[in-house]
Amino acid sequence: MYILVTGGAGYIGSHTCIALLDAGYSVIIADNLCNSQRENVKRIMDITDKDVSFYEIDVTDSEAVDVMFRNYKIDGVIHFAGLKAVGESVEKPLDYYFNNIVSTMVMAKACQDYGVNKFVFSSSATVYGDNKVPFLETMDLLPTTNPYGETKAIGERLLSDIASANPAFSVSLLRYFNPVGAHESGLIGEVPNGIPNNLMPYISQVAKGKLKNLRVFGNDYPTVDGTGVRDYIHVMDLAEGHVAALDNMTEGVHIYNLGTGRGTSVLELVKAFEEANGIEVPYEIVDRRPGDIASCYADSSKAKRELGWTAKRNIISMCRDAWRFEKTNKEQSVVMSLY
Repeated sequence: MYILVTGGAGYIGSHTCIALLDAGYSVIIADNLCNSQRENVKRIMDITDKDVSFYEIDVTDSEAVDVMFRNYKIDGVIHFAGLKAVGESVEKPLDYYFNNIVSTMVMAKACQDYGVNKFVFSSSATVYGDNKVPFLETMDLLPTTNPYGETKAIGERLLSDIASANPAFSVSLLRYFNPVGAHESGLIGEVPNGIPNNLMPYISQVAKGKLKNLRVFGNDYPTVDGTGVRDYIHVMDLAEGHVAALDNMTEGVHIYNLGTGRGTSVLELVKAFEEANGIEVPYEIVDRRPGDIASCYADSSKAKRELGWTAKRNIISMCRDAWRFEKTNKEQSVVMSLY
């Protein structure tokens, strides 16, 4: 079966391509490389010893997308492609609304035109807004605190409406929590272009000496130590969740949280990284970041019950794998300064 993975050269996408290939699927990658590396396509093939097809395109371009659907009998789509930084979305809302929503519309239209009825959507826990934890799939979505989260909520509604009008169209809405870590080979991991927007690459680059210290955004939240609490999940556990969603896809719309169900604060993650790798991570406390909430973690029991999926790797494994990748990867962008 051919699975088209948009954003497949990116962080979560590349790991999911590995999991798909290992599970026996054939993979087509579409990526414009705006926040990913062409080298990842080769590394995916090196790790799996299998070929993938790669299109360097922007999936907001309907004509370019149409070419892929004409060239392959595509059986399903996993749609990762999109801008993903919460803070940046507050500063550049138009970029986020255009890129994330138009790309979803283009992909859904292509699926309708070519009779592709399996669609897995990369959503986010940000759609819950500042809801009560743990987050459950049955919760009403609150107005989210940033444009990035709004684009994900709109994408979910768009795909749900399409599925309602087309009963054969099957949609899995996967609400991610906070993916970290790297493939155990050390060949694939998170490599942001320029300044990291996520916590783990910040920590890794500070540990490596690329950055002077970690900036912790706020220590006055109502949490265990005042720093933000998130549900960190190993990226390979998350990748395997996509395979489980494809393997168990049925008609209609199905929503799943993909997380561990455990909250970890920023400072707890720093301490775990130091313990796992025997290295110090200096940090400083700065003001809160716009768009952030105090605490966010999942109830993932539905995914376990219906997909047979659960996160297996612990926080120490996440930190070890992230550091292994940081130490061995030679292609990473050089970060000259934090701002």
